[in-house]
Amino acid sequence: MSTHQNNGQNGSNCRDKQIIVVMVPLPAQGHLNQLLHLSRLISSHNIPVYYLGTATHNRQAKTRIHGWDPIAISNIHFHDCPTPSFQKPPPNPNAPTKFPSHLIPTFFATLELRQPIYQLILELAVNTPRIIVIYDSLMPYVIQDVVPSIPNAESYCFHSTSAFTIYSFLWEAIGKPDVPEAELFKQVLLPPRESSFPQKMAEYAQLQTESRKVNSGNIFNSCREIEGSYLDVLAKFRLSDTDKYWALGPFNPVFIPEEKNQQGKRHKCLEWLDKQAPNSVIFVSFGTTTSLSDEEIKELAIGLEKSEQNFIWVVRDADKGDIFEGEEVRRAQLPEGYEKRIEGRGLIVRDWAPQLEILGHISTGGFMSHCGWNSTMESISMGVPIAAWPMHSDQPRNAILITQLLKIGVNVRDWSRGDEVVRSKTIENAVRRLMDSSEGEEMRNRVVKLSDAVKKSMADGREMDSFIVHICR
Repeated sequence: MSTHQNNGQNGSNCRDKQIIVVMVPLPAQGHLNQLLHLSRLISSHNIPVYYLGTATHNRQAKTRIHGWDPIAISNIHFHDCPTPSFQKPPPNPNAPTKFPSHLIPTFFATLELRQPIYQLILELAVNTPRIIVIYDSLMPYVIQDVVPSIPNAESYCFHSTSAFTIYSFLWEAIGKPDVPEAELFKQVLLPPRESSFPQKMAEYAQLQTESRKVNSGNIFNSCREIEGSYLDVLAKFRLSDTDKYWALGPFNPVFIPEEKNQQGKRHKCLEWLDKQAPNSVIFVSFGTTTSLSDEEIKELAIGLEKSEQNFIWVVRDADKGDIFEGEEVRRAQLPEGYEKRIEGRGLIVRDWAPQLEILGHISTGGFMSHCGWNSTMESISMGVPIAAWPMHSDQPRNAILITQLLKIGVNVRDWSRGDEVVRSKTIENAVRRLMDSSEGEEMRNRVVKLSDAVKKSMADGREMDSFIVHICR
């Protein structure tokens, strides 16, 4: 039975042990989502899970969850921490880089959660033999007081990016030594790290690194079938003072139940997909942290139209610090008459789209993506090849893993020419290459085989069982 539905024998053992797991996510959608999925997996073993965040970000996580019914999981307790005040600038589609600098004030505001989170964990620890704190790798500052002063608490660092990306950054940071593990990088040209992160974000990350005092283990949203070699070299490198690590991914469900909203109806895009041929639609979405400029939207619109391929395109700006506050920042303009011209072949979605269900639909045959790790894992899980258009942070390196190492995708954006607008002809060619060529079909077959291997590993459940046994020891 898949770990995603398994309540297993380990669950009763853990209930006897009376442990509690506390999740501390970074307040950005890709991070909130991954730890909420992990909460679901752990709670299925009859372990109470406390998911900590501000009321706004807890609401965001619950509102956007897809692929499962959160109401069915009663062991997840959402704890609303006091909401710090912080600036909430809108996303800037014309910014010189695609990094979501407008969210940095949100990240710095989390520093004020240090005392409230410590106080909650202290209260939970009074009547619980063991507290397991799983914190985002960009959130150790707020839990730094927990382990030193609460003897029955343990902390585990969750890494939201690929093992390949993490090790490549570490290898560069120590001077690119000529060690056997370096062979893993000789066939690729790694993008420069400094091009992806603004200085203010680097300062926030450094503060988190300095606060990582005690760590009992490391958790990855990955699995050996996808990047076993890089998980192995990370284990040798030792990210912290422990050699314990678990690759528990994919966190997202790998089998998708029929998705319905509160009125019992499926999202309109799923109804539209039902009418399309198998593997005939490319899904276009760049996540929650990227805004395209007007020029980029125009080029993408033309490229998709001229490709003559069916598509679903999510046209929306990046998230604000508070997604529920105020109106939409901008309604991006498409070329005049565009939606009429693509009617029947293309679908424009301007609201929140159920990405996992779209990727899991039989009609979806490709995914044009920013290559965020959350989206990458979902695409691999569903057996969908990727047209890689990285925007910032870890995404350029994830794109390398996708296109050059796993060979399950094509490049749209050449990262070495990152300052240039991707033109419609480049987009058209990439879409045709992925969706309508023998090369694209080979990639599709390759990712389907990888998806099958991932699903088999999740059904086996050994990695998750190992982690559950460890925290219940």
